[in-house]
Amino acid sequence: MRRRTSAYAFAERVELPGATFRMGGEDADANPDDGEGPVRAVRVESFAIDAYAVTNDRFAAFVGATGYRTEAEQYGWSYVFATFLPGPLRKISPRPPQTPWWCGVRGASWYHPEGPGSHVDGRGDHPVVHITWHDALAFCQWAGGRLPTEKEWEYAARGGLDQARYPWDNDLTPDGQHRCNIWQGTFPARNTQEGGYAGTAPVHAYDPNGFGLYNAAGNAWEWSADPWRPDDEDRRTMRGGSYLCHDSYCNRYRVAARTSNTVDSSSGNIGFRVAWPPRSGAG
Repeated sequence: MRRRTSAYAFAERVELPGATFRMGGEDADANPDDGEGPVRAVRVESFAIDAYAVTNDRFAAFVGATGYRTEAEQYGWSYVFATFLPGPLRKISPRPPQTPWWCGVRGASWYHPEGPGSHVDGRGDHPVVHITWHDALAFCQWAGGRLPTEKEWEYAARGGLDQARYPWDNDLTPDGQHRCNIWQGTFPARNTQEGGYAGTAPVHAYDPNGFGLYNAAGNAWEWSADPWRPDDEDRRTMRGGSYLCHDSYCNRYRVAARTSNTVDSSSGNIGFRVAWPPRSGAG
């Protein structure tokens, strides 16, 4: 496992040549409304993509250089997983009826991920979260990159494997080893943390896939450039799953899996990764 410390240490890029690959899936466990299938041959032109999701340290550098305020900061609140909150704050924070494990917490943001009194100290190498699609775009524009398209993201996440369920192979825990940061136990009441983490993990945790991408499954959702449906610009696709994904209700840590959110939505498990133009002469 590689360890780095500087603010830009986790900005390494993986250069990928143009290729045709089989995108999508026809997994029996998939939600039919997610639009994973059918499996189809898709051409991707050469591009580069970050080996890691954008970290708190990288985002802090962006904020320090620009004074940017995220939409969660502007709105004054964001969603936090209820278990992470102290009892009094959990009690006064509203919950969506469909997903009562989320609390709308006043003062929650990328810098205060569990609301007032919390901070990202000691989590500089964790993925930045509470990031809306607009926030992710602003960072990309400042950095000179962009958000990956869905086909780019999936091609990169597959790591050169054809139709494997996960970025490493078809076994969730090969040889009994955890390869991603997802919920262990009974969701949402009991997390055994067998994978090592209750919330986000460092972006360099676990082994990379065949292309050198880290945490292409689990840890934090990653925004893509693409709309969820062709006629719905207000919802954008997210890929990769998060530390809250569990087979009992959300197995979207599979490579072909997809979900979406509105462009102004944020929560404690949504981040992003940056894509880039290829180096001159890349095929």
